[in-house]
Amino acid sequence: MKAEIIAIGTELLLGQIVNTNARYLAKQCASLGIDTYFQTVVGDNQERIRQALDTARGRADLIICTGGLGPTQDDLTKDALADYLGKKLVIDAPSLDKIREVFRTRGVHMAESNVRQAHLLEGAVPLPNDVGLAVGLAMTERGTHYMLLPGPPREMAPMFENYGKPWLKTVLPDAQPLYSLMLKFAGIGESALEEALADLIERQSDPTLAPYASEGEVTIRLTTRARSREEAERKMRPTEAIIRERVGAHLYATEDIPLEEAIVRRLAAIGKTFAAAESCTGGLIAQLATNVPGSSAVFCGGIVCYTNEVKHRLLDVPTDLLEGEQAPGAVSGETAARLAEQARKRLGSDFAISVTGVAGPSASEGKPVGLVYIGIAAPGRSVRVAKFHFNGNRETIRMKAAKQALYELWQTIGEPSGGA
Repeated sequence: MKAEIIAIGTELLLGQIVNTNARYLAKQCASLGIDTYFQTVVGDNQERIRQALDTARGRADLIICTGGLGPTQDDLTKDALADYLGKKLVIDAPSLDKIREVFRTRGVHMAESNVRQAHLLEGAVPLPNDVGLAVGLAMTERGTHYMLLPGPPREMAPMFENYGKPWLKTVLPDAQPLYSLMLKFAGIGESALEEALADLIERQSDPTLAPYASEGEVTIRLTTRARSREEAERKMRPTEAIIRERVGAHLYATEDIPLEEAIVRRLAAIGKTFAAAESCTGGLIAQLATNVPGSSAVFCGGIVCYTNEVKHRLLDVPTDLLEGEQAPGAVSGETAARLAEQARKRLGSDFAISVTGVAGPSASEGKPVGLVYIGIAAPGRSVRVAKFHFNGNRETIRMKAAKQALYELWQTIGEPSGGA
């Protein structure tokens, strides 16, 4: 079955609110074995809603509309569908009784326009609203299934979960849901990952592979259709094994979590801690770490050493290392090593990472934008330094540097002498 989701509301087109309903419904449809090929946004105009319905009917078996079920004159979804299908609007008595009771309990006069929220198309199944007032509906007409849901997410989601989903299961008794496995990678770019898996991507059939990237991380989504999670895992296991064999060194999780959360979990499991000394990332590593619930058990703290004075005063980086014609400078491997070593010592952590570089927009110390040094201090070994050159604007470089530093930490924790 193919679905199309139509979000109705001029406020969506104006960018005044974000269309989170489509994301929720697409995920729910996938879990039911329904493929969503199109998502449409249309304003509060009956003729344009009617056109959107007509277009959707030509390419979808199920049309789910959200929004436009309220009491005002611009809430036109039911009117548009009734006009499109040639159906009459009738009043759902239980819904009207509920609306009247709500106003009576509040001691507020009920305007006649509120009756609109109890309207149904003749022949439709009402979808009760446990949170708000507007009743939804579901119906099948000439082989196409229709579902109308309210726009506010706090009303839409419970209505779909409690009433819409059970109705869909009655019209889709044999549907096989989609199951996905999220493989999360760091320390490798999207293009390099795709190149390593090019043959799998090109000949994919079942399971399918879909790579997508965010700053500093890449995700491979394996997806298959099956009757159970166990069957899906059996179908995906051979492809997963090949991916692990080729790029397993960069795989940090098999669920949709960020790298920093994986690090917090791993350190908590082995009872270790880490700290950070940040120059060009300006506290971004600390922010990412402390965004993770439970990070207080493993993250000792961070020092933002943005200036040479702070590098020297708080982390004891020698001035002759930072300044002078022959000095390596703040952006150097020597400085990165010293920062990591001193951060570990002064903050009392097991591991420490440091970042120093040029985020831009202009060069510094005669060194190019994007040049970054990362230091990693670990128990029982010398400080390791890695050099990188990242592309992008200032914010992109900062995020890539922070994520790369976390990846270097992840790799170090996983090494035998670093994890014990």
